[in-house]
Amino acid sequence: MPAGVLAELTPTMRSVVERMARAQHTPMWELQVEQARQGYEVGSGVLEIPKPALDRVEDLHIPARDGYPIPARLYAATWDPLQPVLLFTHGGGFTIGSVATHDTLCRELARQAGCMVISVDYRLAPEHKFPTASNDAWDALQWLAQEGMQLGADTRRMAVGGDSAGGTLAAVNAILARDAGIALALQLLIYPGCTAHQDTPSHARYAQGPILTEPMISWMFANYTRTPADRDDWRFAPLLAPDVRGVAPASLHLAQCDSLVDEGVLYADKLRAAGVAVELEMYAGVAHEFVKMGRALKEARACHANMAQALRAAFD
Repeated sequence: MPAGVLAELTPTMRSVVERMARAQHTPMWELQVEQARQGYEVGSGVLEIPKPALDRVEDLHIPARDGYPIPARLYAATWDPLQPVLLFTHGGGFTIGSVATHDTLCRELARQAGCMVISVDYRLAPEHKFPTASNDAWDALQWLAQEGMQLGADTRRMAVGGDSAGGTLAAVNAILARDAGIALALQLLIYPGCTAHQDTPSHARYAQGPILTEPMISWMFANYTRTPADRDDWRFAPLLAPDVRGVAPASLHLAQCDSLVDEGVLYADKLRAAGVAVELEMYAGVAHEFVKMGRALKEARACHANMAQALRAAFD
């Protein structure tokens, strides 16, 4: 990694990156997919905050359009009825990640925001190519809008959210929800993927990391796409959506030292230009995946608090 990039990081973020380099793990893109998933899951909790205890945590299944039962997990700090609800889609480049890898983050959002969170284990690539992940996420949101009251959710106060590829899915869900007349209070986007071809300046600057590298992105998207044409579908790249007028207000949370930072800013600009209310938080000196490093990074803990505040305000 270039010395100039390392110098941009906070001392704590730099220490995390250097420790990861010293561990000399085999790069994810050189592993079999199942090995990569297992490795990500093993490492996913190392820098997380202690796992919050909640009164209610339940595993459930959501029917997809083809009959597949999509695993999901419900989180709530209390058993109070009619809680607002966030549908969360995890990151991992559509190839890795799961409800388990994002368990602590979803617990913390439920605890701090005082809302129900439903985390969706949408199907992954390469076993399930584009647009399966997007279809699963949209099927889950439609199901939640129809059936959420039976879970104790207040479906008049719904939000979508996710990190990285999960942020892509949340942004797509917000557009589809507008088209279907499903009202959303907020789209909570954590360093979302938004562009088709990874050709922004930040992709060039951070091609060697930290955390998220060009070979990793290329490997993930090669797993996910069926043909190069899939990249030009707005469900892969929300920046290509022809019209975002009338979508839910957005709360974006971006890492400054991240390949995806430019496209996050561009998507915020696209939403604002269409008259959508946008709140953008930029976390200086941290890298992709920082939101799951709350044990080490004060910026992650600040992000948790900011996201919870955005949800509470949207649900009021």
